[in-house]
Amino acid sequence: KDIQFIRSIYYNKLEIIRFTSSLGRFVGYTEYGVMNAERWNKDTSIIGAMAAQREGYCMNNIGIDYETA
Repeated sequence: KDIQFIRSIYYNKLEIIRFTSSLGRFVGYTEYGVMNAERWNKDTSIIGAMAAQREGYCMNNIGIDYETA
């Protein structure tokens, strides 16, 4: 439950937008980022694809960092 997938988009060393699986949506940090976050949050296929990244990437590789001996 404590594993989350984060995808951040930067431009010119400034984070403009971020997807966090714990929120399940995009958050914009600049005017451009907010505009795109609103648009992307309305598209359920984009949100679904990003949420699936947690299962496909994070949960698949969790054994690498948390191996039990």
